[in-house]
Amino acid sequence: MIQPVKFACAFLLGMLSLMALASGVRGADAPAIRASIKKASQFLTEQGQAADGSFSSQVGPAVTALAVTALAQSGTPVDAPVLQKGVGYLLKFKQADGGIHPTDSPVANYETSIAMLALSACNKAGRYDKDIQGAEAFVKGLQWNEGEGPGPSDPAYGGAGYGKKNRPDLSNTSFLIEALRSVGNGADDPAIARALIFVSRSQNLEGPNNTLPFAAKNPDGGFYYTPAAGGESQAGTTPEGGLRSYASMTYAGLKSMIFAGLSPDDPRVKAAISWLGKHYTFKENPGMGDAGLFYYFHTAAKALDVLGEDSFTDAEGIVHNWRSELADAILAKQQPDGSWINTNPRWMEGDPNLVTGYALLALTYCSPR
Repeated sequence: MIQPVKFACAFLLGMLSLMALASGVRGADAPAIRASIKKASQFLTEQGQAADGSFSSQVGPAVTALAVTALAQSGTPVDAPVLQKGVGYLLKFKQADGGIHPTDSPVANYETSIAMLALSACNKAGRYDKDIQGAEAFVKGLQWNEGEGPGPSDPAYGGAGYGKKNRPDLSNTSFLIEALRSVGNGADDPAIARALIFVSRSQNLEGPNNTLPFAAKNPDGGFYYTPAAGGESQAGTTPEGGLRSYASMTYAGLKSMIFAGLSPDDPRVKAAISWLGKHYTFKENPGMGDAGLFYYFHTAAKALDVLGEDSFTDAEGIVHNWRSELADAILAKQQPDGSWINTNPRWMEGDPNLVTGYALLALTYCSPR
């Protein structure tokens, strides 16, 4: 009797979810999301930004770029002083080679990719076209291509790391792809096509696009951090020696594959969606707990939005209004001053400027369509 009861409960919950979608019932409604965005924007503008236009300058320009992007995408006019000052601060780091980073920065690729997103979001009437072109050439030059190692057979091929030819990883590669798409590059761009090769090899899915040994040891369809330099997952390894999949990287992989031109019917996309359906939740970053939770929120929001559906069906057949559910999770964690912070400070999520930027970006995709 256990299985029929379980099926009946899942069926009932699925029907209730469908009824809610059909009737327009939502948890966090549009006014609540707008109010949250307004409060967060006020925090960043009035408390987060320093006199020189920066946000958390002690860690370099990347947090400033993220905050600028979040403010612009969530409705702050691009001519507002907070954004003009923020962009002005970013461009102080523009290098002769087009990169936007401090001299000798160990994370120059990451900083420049995030800066490209900010410049693109604020590029009214083409005012930053030349800066964007220089930055684009810089990040493309740092991508692992035919000039490194054995070429396409190298697990690092197509990937991007934090800095100049650092070991590539899926997080930085996903930012690279998104940055290139944000400034007008299509899925047929050679750099994006190369990046898709790396992304495919970061998935626990055997096939013609991934012949590395890691997937056979954990063939669950999810994604991990990097297949390069011996492979690594921030979630650790399986007893068989496989690299564990986790949700933030699986959403990053899904987003990257769609940006790179794969359709929802591609086996790689279907496998990623299947893994996410088995681990669907916004209570944690599955596989990592509360570590990187707000990075997870913003990556999930982008990935689910680019899929183009308001609903997501989990492995039990339950239909979720993901925009509403994610917004509920984010709004519940907002601080009285309008900011967000993660009690787990791993990956700098103890910084309210960074975390508020992540949350704001996620909420821009959660507003009812």
